Amino acid sequence: MSVVNGLLRVGRLIRPSTTLARCLLPATVAPQSAWATIGQVHQQPQRSWLSAHRTLSTKVAEEGYHTIIRDQEKAVGTSDKHEFQAETRMLLDIVARSLYSDKEVFVRELVSNASDALEKFRFLVQTSTGAASDGEAGEFAEADRSLEIHIGTNKQDRQLTIQDTGIGMTRDELVANLGTIARSGSKQFMEQLKESGRGTQENVQNIIGQFGVGFYSAFMVADRVDVYTRSSRAGAPGLKWSSDGSGTFEIQEAENVAIGTKIVIHLKADCREFADEDRIREVIRRYSNFVGSPIFLNGKQANQIQPIWLMEPKQVTPEQHNEFYRFVGNTFDTPRFTLHYKTDVPLSIRALLYFPEGKPGLFEMSRDADGGVALYTRKVLIQSKTENLLPKWLRFLKGVVDSEDIPLNLSRELLQNSALIRKLRTALTNRTLRFLHDRSQKEPESYDKFYKDYGLFLKEGIVTSQEQQEKEEIAKLLRFETSKEPNRTVSLPEYCQRQAEGQKDIYYLAAPNRTLAEASPYYESLKKRGIEVLFCYEAYDELVLMQLGMYLGKNLVSVEKEMRRADASTDGKDADGLIEGSLLKTQIDELLPWLKDKLTGKVSNVKTTGKLDTHPCVVTVEEMAAARHFIKTQSHNISEENRYALLQPQFEINPKHPIIKKLHKLTSSDPELAELLAKQLFSNAMVGAGLVDDPRMLLTSMNDLLQKVLDKH
Repeated sequence: MSVVNGLLRVGRLIRPSTTLARCLLPATVAPQSAWATIGQVHQQPQRSWLSAHRTLSTKVAEEGYHTIIRDQEKAVGTSDKHEFQAETRMLLDIVARSLYSDKEVFVRELVSNASDALEKFRFLVQTSTGAASDGEAGEFAEADRSLEIHIGTNKQDRQLTIQDTGIGMTRDELVANLGTIARSGSKQFMEQLKESGRGTQENVQNIIGQFGVGFYSAFMVADRVDVYTRSSRAGAPGLKWSSDGSGTFEIQEAENVAIGTKIVIHLKADCREFADEDRIREVIRRYSNFVGSPIFLNGKQANQIQPIWLMEPKQVTPEQHNEFYRFVGNTFDTPRFTLHYKTDVPLSIRALLYFPEGKPGLFEMSRDADGGVALYTRKVLIQSKTENLLPKWLRFLKGVVDSEDIPLNLSRELLQNSALIRKLRTALTNRTLRFLHDRSQKEPESYDKFYKDYGLFLKEGIVTSQEQQEKEEIAKLLRFETSKEPNRTVSLPEYCQRQAEGQKDIYYLAAPNRTLAEASPYYESLKKRGIEVLFCYEAYDELVLMQLGMYLGKNLVSVEKEMRRADASTDGKDADGLIEGSLLKTQIDELLPWLKDKLTGKVSNVKTTGKLDTHPCVVTVEEMAAARHFIKTQSHNISEENRYALLQPQFEINPKHPIIKKLHKLTSSDPELAELLAKQLFSNAMVGAGLVDDPRMLLTSMNDLLQKVLDKH
């Protein structure tokens, strides 16, 4: 109600003081000019009251100013002193000092209480109007009033005021609701509705309060709290409730109390920040921006973002999504993909998740980075960055999840029921994976761009997940080049669909690029057999596939591990066990022990292989991916001798290769040159396997070999 409206209701105009004008009008409207506008009525009687009203209303409207907060309440009569029922000073201290982690949340709690009061009144008026025959509709005073929350700050007096136009309280309700900690008026209200048969899920879903301790969070910042309230029931008196939180409170009647509840917080000296308008606006924006009723701060609306996650997905426009994404993501770009869905099975979930358009920064790549999904319940923020709502590997997502099924501790800050939270986490994760898989099928080009930017997070999910089923669901989203697809990537499902008949395994090869992959000695045998191989170009890809282990019942096998398998049918041996065109068996029997002797301390075994064609030798270890990871991260901490002892490399030679044949001859004709050649072949094989931390270490032995060869000329 505007200033002039209030004065017109009285029926006569009294020229108030400039001080009162300053209290009633925004700082941007000079009180002298405002009263002068009205005062012109006295100086120019021909001007009507309506003209003056319109002039002042135009000024106020231009400023966007609207407030109901008036310092007009006055306690009358004697006060009744009460003690908190069944509670002690210690319990008050726990609520006020220990229950909440941040002092600022008291604003959220009091705004939530005010929102509950508005929703209770709205519901009662609607239901009583629908049953007008029982006479309930006439029981409410000013039933058509605007339902709003108003907040005022006063730095000079260190005061914060929060006022609503809701249901208000009677004396008995004051004693019951504010006299007993952990008694929730909202919870009792819902229970009464359910008992009467009127409390459906739909008509009470906006009631937020659950535990009845939120009001007492005000004592974290207050020396004293005064509550002025007047019940919506017709004829109810105004009341004042006051307490310093020491274990007692006083109640007395009061005059000039508006319908609803007004809380005046007298702030402690070290909490004067909460009398600052900008500070309160920041808290409202963070916690209460989506409360269903308008919130006015010092006369201007402070909550202006619509909770679009509660809307039907088809009703939300791209412009609304872009605006909301920038709000929740604190960013300036637009979302790449938008997942907006709701479900009531297995849990009540309203989720709106955004996939960022931009590439992740270094901070987002870190596992220490916080998640970007906020947790709400009935439009009130519970946690802005909820730790367990989604797995860490989905930390790049931005958005909101709202669920009425989430259990909260008394301060609404810590999730209690881990089993239910795991259920919610699983439901959200599975829905996200299905969404991404759907995008990969319907928008392959857009998905490929997303995978290029965010594929690392998916791979992290496989490495960190404890559930094989979840690993395989994520694995559907992976993309690799293969030996048969030089210009495009394929998925694991696609690879499996075109496997050769009888192929039981999925083969992969790690190499920095396609050229090196195709030239790898480990690929030669599979290439000859026409078996498709996944090419892994990123250093961590083979670790990911090793952690995955299996997909659709098929083992994921590295080409190095496949080479170690004793499969005589693919060795190319003749009936006598010899490889065609190779050294004789007697020559091999001479060469193998000689090599093992010269490479003592470096190899665990020396053997021949028929799986090589153009390469003279290779090195294999039991788990090549783990070995390469060890070399890159830990090998500098241990000696070379211990490194070989841990790796246990197996040296496999190609007995039909010209170099190996020449090596056998040199063992008798030039033992010194043969030894240098053998060590160089082993070093080359270690480099080819990616098991040498710094190849520059091999230059000395290579130069020794060259010098020895050149001595002959």
